Amino acid sequence: MTHGQLQELMSELGQPAFRVKQIEEWVWRKNVSSLDEMSNLPKTLRHVLQDRVTLDSAEEIARQLSADGSRKYLLRFPDGVSVECVGMPSKGKLTACASSQAGCGIGCAFCATGMSGLTRSLSAGEIYEQVMHVRDDFGRRVTSVVLMGQGEPFANYTETLAALRRLNSPDGAGIGARHLTVSTCGIIPMIKRFANEPEQFTLAVSLHSAVQRTRDMLMPGVKKYSLIHLYDIMNEYVNKTGRRPSYEFALIRGVNDSDNEIAALCDFCRDNLAHVNLIMLNEVKGSKFQPSTNERAREFVRRLTSVGVEATIRDSRGSDIDAACGQLRQSIDGTLRTH
Repeated sequence: MTHGQLQELMSELGQPAFRVKQIEEWVWRKNVSSLDEMSNLPKTLRHVLQDRVTLDSAEEIARQLSADGSRKYLLRFPDGVSVECVGMPSKGKLTACASSQAGCGIGCAFCATGMSGLTRSLSAGEIYEQVMHVRDDFGRRVTSVVLMGQGEPFANYTETLAALRRLNSPDGAGIGARHLTVSTCGIIPMIKRFANEPEQFTLAVSLHSAVQRTRDMLMPGVKKYSLIHLYDIMNEYVNKTGRRPSYEFALIRGVNDSDNEIAALCDFCRDNLAHVNLIMLNEVKGSKFQPSTNERAREFVRRLTSVGVEATIRDSRGSDIDAACGQLRQSIDGTLRTH
């Protein structure tokens, strides 16, 4: 329920206005799963609410622990739809990677989630709950969130933005806007819209190639958004917001790690405010794609740096578990179907 809807319900039930804040604190900050846990509400109100609302929360149906401290979860919502989220601790901080959709309709050729297609978009509450699940399991505050899990956040723009605002709100998770990152495959109209939002949320674009033919092959769901138009809208985004976007580039052996690919990426990023995250591809069972070498990754960094573009090789987390988006869901769902 929205704040306004909860206000209406409390008014209808003849409750004082402060009940709204009490309930929202239990739901959004304490992440309770039962009305009975709301100890500062009268028992009579809790009893009435049992017939009016539900606190059905996601059920954890699988959990994997990595030697590097990362934890991956498969959560199932009451309608049976499951999604993945990850908790990644590092130097006293905790990052949560959450999904915005169950499955994905973009169909990226190297992505485990893309293999399964789109089931449905998630509500703002379902996105938010993943972050709270990570927080509660680690027993510590989440300091940053990346919407880089399953799904294309900008194909679910309204709910994604509502989740970001709740995560940012002091009445919610209270995470700074610059520590909330949305990753898009390059949905140009939504990038334009995002640039006009008042909050300083961070934008990441899954690029994976600056050669149109290669990108079309790897990311068929965004063929209609050409690299030329993406380049233009990203310049507009930077000029409008003054914020530096990042470009995600998963290095795939023999596909997008050639000298020609490096040159095209340098041309795309040079003279622009940008940061390139080079990702060592997670191997996905059944995929024909293999990760590039560390030597090629270092060459990308060297060449990008030579034209004034900051680039880093992302530290792969959870490589000893089903790290790639969609892998855990596929393995568990396959097991459930088998048994």
